[in-house]
Amino acid sequence: MSKVPMTVRGEELLREELRRLKSGDRPQVIQAIAEARAHGDLKENAEYHAAKEQQGFIEGRIKEIEGKLSHIQVIDVTAVDARGKVIFGATVELFDVQAELEITYRIVGEDEADINAGLISYSSPIARALIGKNEGDEVTFSAPGGDKHYEIIEVKYV
Repeated sequence: MSKVPMTVRGEELLREELRRLKSGDRPQVIQAIAEARAHGDLKENAEYHAAKEQQGFIEGRIKEIEGKLSHIQVIDVTAVDARGKVIFGATVELFDVQAELEITYRIVGEDEADINAGLISYSSPIARALIGKNEGDEVTFSAPGGDKHYEIIEVKYV
């Protein structure tokens, strides 16, 4: 499997979730299973079945995160000299020509994307149109609602 780009922040968040799952959630659910077993008959023990289901979810998420972490390429945008060019990890301030408003996006990995927080995946149509462009450039791309036109106001590497 090829390497998947991720920001430093994205990696930190994944590692923190993994730590929480392993050192907090996993021991709690093991304790809950032990307590439910102590209540006797497991066939009709809803607490036991709920705890086992939760354990399956936790173990699956741990495996998923460990798999992701083994295939990421962490890109520290602050260490890259891009000279005003839009790259992975950059924060881009844009002017929406049609709506006449300013918006800011940060280009991140797919697992980090959250449009409501201004984090867009590098594989999204807008990010693909922006990557490689410079401050002052105009960008047009096709979106589900029709063509969009933006002007790049500023590119930051934070």
